[in-house]
Amino acid sequence: MPKIVECVPNISEGRRPEVVEQVVSEVKKVKGVKLLDFSSDQDHNRSVITFAGDPGACAKAAFGLIKCAITLIDLTKHKGAHPRVGAVDVVPFVPVQGVEMDECVTLARQLGKRVWDELKVPVYLYEYAANAPYRKNLPDIREGEFEGLSEKMQEERWHPDFGGDKPHPTAGATVIGARNFLIAYNINLDTPDMKVCRRIANSIREKKGGLVNIRAMAVKLDERKQTQVSINMVSPFETPMYRVFELVRLEAARYGVRIVGSEVVGLVPLDAIVDTARYYLQFEDFKTEQVLETGL
Repeated sequence: MPKIVECVPNISEGRRPEVVEQVVSEVKKVKGVKLLDFSSDQDHNRSVITFAGDPGACAKAAFGLIKCAITLIDLTKHKGAHPRVGAVDVVPFVPVQGVEMDECVTLARQLGKRVWDELKVPVYLYEYAANAPYRKNLPDIREGEFEGLSEKMQEERWHPDFGGDKPHPTAGATVIGARNFLIAYNINLDTPDMKVCRRIANSIREKKGGLVNIRAMAVKLDERKQTQVSINMVSPFETPMYRVFELVRLEAARYGVRIVGSEVVGLVPLDAIVDTARYYLQFEDFKTEQVLETGL
C-alpha cells in the first residue's frame, strides 16, 4: 500500500489568476504528486491549492510552491477579507493512507527549517506539529495579521519556530503544520451588516460556546453586498455539515436574515455529502456504496 499524504497550501492571492496559475504550475512539475484542486476567492483575496501523493514528493512540491509564491505576492500591497500572516499563509500536511500523524509532523518541521534556511521566511508550526499548546490553533498565530507581525515577533512567546524576530519584508511568515482532514465551508447571508454576521459566527464557534470542532468568522462580501460566515469544520464527522447549516439558519432568523447560499472551498469527503443527504431527505439505511460513481 503506497504512502499518501495530502497538502493544502493557502496563498494570499485570489485576484490575479495568472499568478495563481504560475504557483500551481510548481506542483505540477513534481513527480509523485497529483494536483487535486485549486480555487480562488476575490473577496478573500486567497487561493486554496490541494495536492496529494508520496510524502517526500509532497514536501518537495510544497517548497517549490512557497519559493514561487513569495516572489510574486507582496503583502504590503495585499488587501482581502481573510486574515493572513504570509504570502503563503498556511501549509498543512494531512495523513491519508499508510501514514501516521507523526510522519506528517516530521514533514512539517523539515519543510519549516528548509523554508527559513533557504528562503529566509520565518515559520510557525501549528496543530500536531506545534511546539507549545498556545501555538496549536491557527487563528491564535494569525492574530494581528501581517500588519502586526513585526511587533508580535518581538514578544518572546511569539518568536517563530524557525527564523529571527523579524518577518520577511514582503512575504511575512508562513505557518506549517500537520492536521486531520477538515472541511472549509462558507455560508452566505443576505445582509451587508457585519455586526449581525459576527454575532451569527460567534454563536456557532466552539470558543464562544457554539458547536464543538467549529471555527468561524465573519467576512464582508463587498461585490455582492452580502456577508459570509466562513467556517473551518475541524472534525466534520463529529459535527456534520447539516448541523452547522441549520444552526446558522436559526441564528440568522433572529435578525431577519436569510441564507442565500453556501459553498465548499477545496475538496469534501463523499461521506459528508451523503450524511447531509440522509438528514435532509430522511433516507433510511442509505449507504455511500449506493452512489453510482462509487461502484464504477
